[in-house]
Amino acid sequence: MWALVEDNEVSKVFSRPKAITIGENQYPQNIFNVWSSEELEAIGIYEVVIDNTNYKNPEYYINTNQSFDFADDTVTASYGTATAQALDDVTDDDGNVTRGLKYNHKEIINSQAGSLLSATDWYTIREADGGTACPDNITTHRAAIRTKANEMCTAIDDASDVDALAALYEYSENDDGDMVRPLGEFPVLS
Repeated sequence: MWALVEDNEVSKVFSRPKAITIGENQYPQNIFNVWSSEELEAIGIYEVVIDNTNYKNPEYYINTNQSFDFADDTVTASYGTATAQALDDVTDDDGNVTRGLKYNHKEIINSQAGSLLSATDWYTIREADGGTACPDNITTHRAAIRTKANEMCTAIDDASDVDALAALYEYSENDDGDMVRPLGEFPVLS
């Protein structure tokens, strides 16, 4: 990313090379790739340095647009303070509901559980239709999926803020060398 600096102010930002006109001069797009940084700076084009200090995970936060600043012969793109997305549902004055992060994350968990259960649904249908008993390991596995989904949804509900919710999904290595997350994983049929 590059910026055109005129009168010590960023006047234009280029996310990709393109032909440009500066004053009376026209330049082809290849100057961004062929010219040295010194040659570009001589005509007022600077490579942008990205400052991600305030940037946060957009799954949990609303980031501001980048602002561009020119100081000490450097153009810096930086973000303002990020705002946490709502954890809980929000209802506006007209009664419209915007779902919060907790609701959305629980929907994902319940969808995953439903998908896992669907793989063994035929056992329960066979039992209901024809009387052939569902194997014990399948019944136990299906119950374990439901139990784990409920535990995961409770952990999501118990998250006190956005960072606590995000932490449920962060993997770390345990003493056995396995990668685990606080939210846990669904059981695997054995």
